[in-house]
Amino acid sequence: MSNIQIKRIYLPPESADGCRMLVDRLWPRGVSKQAAFLDEWNRVVAPSHELRRWFAHDPEKFDEFARCYREELAYQEEELARLAALAQKERLTLLCAARDAQHNHAVILREVLENKSKLT
Repeated sequence: MSNIQIKRIYLPPESADGCRMLVDRLWPRGVSKQAAFLDEWNRVVAPSHELRRWFAHDPEKFDEFARCYREELAYQEEELARLAALAQKERLTLLCAARDAQHNHAVILREVLENKSKLT
C-alpha cells in the first residue's frame, strides 16, 4: 500500500493526511491559506505554466501531458528524492485543485515518487 495519497484541496483535512502538500503552481481559488492546513506549498514539482496551459485538463491530451511532465520532473531529482524519503517516513498527501481524479499531474507525481521509493 502506498504512503502517498491524492486529495483535492477543497476537501477538509483529516488527521490521517500526514504531511499535507499543495503541488499546484497557482494558489487554488476560493481556499484561504488558513483553511488549507498545509505543511508545504511545493511549486517546484508542479507542471510548468506552459505545460499546464497546453493540457487545460483535456483527458485526450493526458498521455502526452504525462510524458512532458515526466520530462520536466527529471530536472527535479533532488526534490523528488526528498519527497520520496518523506513518504517513506510518514503519510504524504498531495493536494491539488483538479476536478478530474484520474487525469491530473498529482497522479503522475505520485507514480514517479512511488517508483523512486522502490529504488531507495
